[in-house]
Amino acid sequence: MTLQELQKQVLHLPISDRCISTLSNERILALTELEMAADQDARLSELLDRQQAGILAENEFPELQILMQTYQEGLLRKAIALSEAVKRGLIEPLSQ
Repeated sequence: MTLQELQKQVLHLPISDRCISTLSNERILALTELEMAADQDARLSELLDRQQAGILAENEFPELQILMQTYQEGLLRKAIALSEAVKRGLIEPLSQ
C-alpha cells in the first residue's frame, strides 16, 4: 500500500489523540508525512495572495475557508501522529 493510500484511509477519522492512537505503526508513520494535495496547496496559496492584495472575490471566500480548514485539520492530524510516533519510539523527537 502506498503512502498516499494509507493517508486517504485515515483522513476520514475524527481528529483526536484517542482515534489516532488506535492506528497501526504503519498508518501513524504515514500520517507523519501528511501533506495537502499539490493542486489544493497551489489554490490555497493563490487565494491567500488574492486576499492579501485585497482582490479576493466574494465568491472565492468560501473556497478559501474550506481550503484553510482542510490545511489546519491536516496539520493537526500530522502533529498528533508525530506525537504518537515519538511516544511509540517510531521516530526521534524533533527537538531535544
